[in-house]
Amino acid sequence: MNARTQVFEMALEGRQVEEAVSSLFHTLLFHRTLGKFHYQQDGKYTVGTVGYEDTDCDFVDLTYVRCSSGEMQRIVHKEATAFSECLRSQERETQGQARSGHISLTFYQTKKARWPFPSENIPWEVWNLRMEIMTLASEIERQLYREKVGELLAEKILYIAESMNRPSYVPKMPNQPELDLIFDTGFVDIQPYLFKISYGTSPVLGSFNMGTTVRRLLKDTLSI
Repeated sequence: MNARTQVFEMALEGRQVEEAVSSLFHTLLFHRTLGKFHYQQDGKYTVGTVGYEDTDCDFVDLTYVRCSSGEMQRIVHKEATAFSECLRSQERETQGQARSGHISLTFYQTKKARWPFPSENIPWEVWNLRMEIMTLASEIERQLYREKVGELLAEKILYIAESMNRPSYVPKMPNQPELDLIFDTGFVDIQPYLFKISYGTSPVLGSFNMGTTVRRLLKDTLSI
């Protein structure tokens, strides 16, 4: 099975990375999360509700919706913050040279294998974020770019919502013995599809050098 893959590319200030990752990943997880399943003796089940809340960003002009699960919020915050710190530390080590990195949210299902072989995790949807850290020269540029990033993220959140409403593959609803092959049943209040977050860093190479394009955009805007 080939996993659906989507790539978003962005150039950001270091302090915006954690919020950008969180806003997009929380949006994805909100659409890929159900309430807890409650099975009955006849095999039928009911599905609980998923709470949600609005979240305001500090360094981007954006408000987004996320699951009101404290456990989910801790997981995303931990990974997004670690990725942000990794990018910013790489930039410091290279004395300001632009750095890029990638962070992915992968949804997968588990396929059991016969003994003695291990189970296999099969991805069915992957969302990749490629980000470059950039440095702005003035507070005016920061304020302007704060608005631009908010507009960019809002467009991507709308795209995610539209994508989720299109017919596409998701694992079929399992019976109770196979529930944990499709869903993460470890949460006390929600039940997301199985997912993992992974990240890495690399120098800015090839065509991915959005910082130059962004600086040109800011220069043109400020000259108006």
